[in-house]
Amino acid sequence: MNARFVIGAAVVAVSAAVCPASTRASAQNRTSAASLAAAPPPPPPGKFLVCIDPGHPSETSAGARAHGLSENRLNWQVAQRLAKRLDAMGIAYKLTKTSVNQYVTNRQRAETANKAGAALLIRLHCDVGNGRGYAWYYPDRAGRKGGVTGPPRNVQRASRQAAHILNAAMKPILQGHLQSNAIKTDAATFVGGKQGGVLTGSIFSRVPTALIEMCFINQKSDARFIASPTGQEKMAEALAAGIKAYQGARTMTAR
Repeated sequence: MNARFVIGAAVVAVSAAVCPASTRASAQNRTSAASLAAAPPPPPPGKFLVCIDPGHPSETSAGARAHGLSENRLNWQVAQRLAKRLDAMGIAYKLTKTSVNQYVTNRQRAETANKAGAALLIRLHCDVGNGRGYAWYYPDRAGRKGGVTGPPRNVQRASRQAAHILNAAMKPILQGHLQSNAIKTDAATFVGGKQGGVLTGSIFSRVPTALIEMCFINQKSDARFIASPTGQEKMAEALAAGIKAYQGARTMTAR
């Protein structure tokens, strides 16, 4: 519980302040083991696979915190719900990490998607600031980091298409729950703006990639939504619908 407002019982599940370290560690270990046990086998060549990247912790930061909420944990929780939905839909997926607090660099996250031959890399994040609602970001130019230049032009074009398809499919599902914001490029992000308009994960990605800031956790209404199991399920439902729409668009293009 935060002194400024009460989000509800769901905060207990996500707030480090109200859970003893031993309890959190035990729960995380159980969640990790269950996730690994439920993970589907690698897809056969040519099968549609989505790489889900629950953002943080990485070389950038451990994630934002506000109102007793941890961005890192929220990203993980939504990723787990999304994975279950994709599994039920028969869509193959791969997570970029296997436990909530696993440290993975942004380069490693992109390379996981590359090695898996993913059709799409979706990066899950939460924001803090003056805004509200969700927004998609995609790379529209190449950058250079660690001696590597990227993403290639074809990945930039496909990433733009993916962001627009995902956003369009999510709008009707999240209408009345979260505000839909304009689609932006990596240059509009804090890190992207500091390094030539491209995020690190985009530079190393060789598959279409899009990043969503699912909400602003420092804003009361957004925080209540994403902290609740119902809100997380609604977000996972919207993301799954976007992925399904993107899969359909790729199928049409391939014909």
